[in-house]
Amino acid sequence: MLAALTKRSFLSQQILDQKKEGDRIESALDQEEGQVQVWEGYVDWKNRPAIKGKHGGMLAASFVLAVEVLENLAYLANASNLVLYLSKFMHFSPSSAANIVTNFMGTSFLLAILGGFLADAFFTTYSIFLISAAIEFMGLLMLTLQAHMPSLQPPNCVMGITKSLCQELHGGETVMLFAGLYLVALGVGGIKGSLPPHGAEQFDESTPEGRKKRSEFFNYFVFSLSCGALIAVTFVVWIEDNKGWQWGLGVSTASILVSIPVFLLGSKTYRTKIPDGSPITSIFKVLIAAICNNSKAGNSTNAIRSMATSPSSHSTEMDNGEESNTTKEVPTPTESLKFLNKAVMEPVHPMLECTVKEVEEVKIVLRILPIFMSTIMLNCCLAQLSTFSVQQSSTMNTMLGSFKVPPASLPVFPVLFIMILAPVYNHIIVPFARKVTKTEMGITHLQRIGTGLFLSIVAMAVAALVETKRKKTATEFGLLDSAKPLPITFLWVALQYLFLGSADLFTLAGMMEFFFTEAPWSMRSLATALSWASLSMGYFLSTVLVSIINKVTGAFGHTPWLLGSNLNHYHLERFYWLMCVLSGLNFIHYLFWANSYKYRYT
Repeated sequence: MLAALTKRSFLSQQILDQKKEGDRIESALDQEEGQVQVWEGYVDWKNRPAIKGKHGGMLAASFVLAVEVLENLAYLANASNLVLYLSKFMHFSPSSAANIVTNFMGTSFLLAILGGFLADAFFTTYSIFLISAAIEFMGLLMLTLQAHMPSLQPPNCVMGITKSLCQELHGGETVMLFAGLYLVALGVGGIKGSLPPHGAEQFDESTPEGRKKRSEFFNYFVFSLSCGALIAVTFVVWIEDNKGWQWGLGVSTASILVSIPVFLLGSKTYRTKIPDGSPITSIFKVLIAAICNNSKAGNSTNAIRSMATSPSSHSTEMDNGEESNTTKEVPTPTESLKFLNKAVMEPVHPMLECTVKEVEEVKIVLRILPIFMSTIMLNCCLAQLSTFSVQQSSTMNTMLGSFKVPPASLPVFPVLFIMILAPVYNHIIVPFARKVTKTEMGITHLQRIGTGLFLSIVAMAVAALVETKRKKTATEFGLLDSAKPLPITFLWVALQYLFLGSADLFTLAGMMEFFFTEAPWSMRSLATALSWASLSMGYFLSTVLVSIINKVTGAFGHTPWLLGSNLNHYHLERFYWLMCVLSGLNFIHYLFWANSYKYRYT
């Protein structure tokens, strides 16, 4: 009996010791887990919680910058010289080729909206990039195969000499060309809509240092764009002109293919925002609810509900990491855009029930739209770099010493200027502005955008003066109807390239950072894509303006300003002055909205 009691006591003590050891281990594990801080609202590439100190930061963003060099090289290598390929090898007329290129580039940038929407709503920026890069690769591969195989091209001929034999594409050849082009456009749109916000997501916006690094990222993103463009408009354009289009398209195909493993190399360092569902649905819900409730505003029982008594108030609190540290739910809507406040009244239908948070987010979207609209005119001016400015240069002396500069390579001037100005802006201008203003940003987003808009006015004035000088030279030397190069250097045209390149740096980087920072958490990728949509609309607006100007000037019995095969007979200087005036009016319009804008975080 005593032995049994002793054995039982020993077993009880052993069990107790094991329980204490288990508690000690569990306590140690809890303590270790508590030391690991996660980024709320973010996951890593395997969908696990992203960890502070392990995921995000400049290292992760550097992979994005490297990928953008390769991606923009692949895109611009074709876009900058595509009009020549279509007219010379595919036998499209010059006007048809120009329209195809304009529509292709405009569609590419407009599809960034789709890429941004999908990244916010259903997928992640990580997934959208990989899918889009694969789509662009397939499109470029189709174009490369067509350029390589004579059986997929129209018969060779010399345009204007054996015109009867110059057949345009038809049947399957046309299908392959346009399928390839618009697969590339779809891929480019997805990448433009996902890659910039993916890089910007890597920084901790709850700290001043994180916000400064994010601002630097957007500047260097434009720098990376320029690096890719520099290689595209020099090396790849030279290959296309001297070795064949199949080799130029091959370089682009290889470039976008290499970008995929480069992006994947950074997978272990990325943190990716968790999609929050469709932001478009929330916007329309608030707008419809506001309209319905405003129509019955006289009903006294429909008072604005306090969020303290709202059944959904607790479920709508922010749990999205950094944003939860900087924004808090307010009990009642703010006073701006009051007509939206009634969206939080008792709904006419349960599906239209809105929270104050949702209403305030829609107000943010409506406030940034006028800024977005003000940037379209600038991008209309930028569209001239790939159209009339190139044609101007082709009539001038393009020799630099003994080297002849191809007109398609003229964008190298704004590209080089951006590559010089971006580091200067980051490391000299901004630190100096911070000391002077004693603010974190130094130069605000809207000030950057405004600077770009002002420079576009100067650029159009310079363009008009240069065109006047060019035509005066042609008249003085009797070369108005001659195809010989004018005795005036093309470097005069480079002046407008420099001003427009500077405008592009200030505005594009400013727009991307402004839209990303100010947009609601659930639609940051979509909002950042507005920068590219503005560029797209600028291209389309340029085409519409030229068409309207020709119709109006031709209707009064005069020769249309911008019609004919001889640029020397154009009234291009008048067109540039008109663009200068329109840009000035647009700048006044922008100042009105920018001065009244209140930043989301102050």
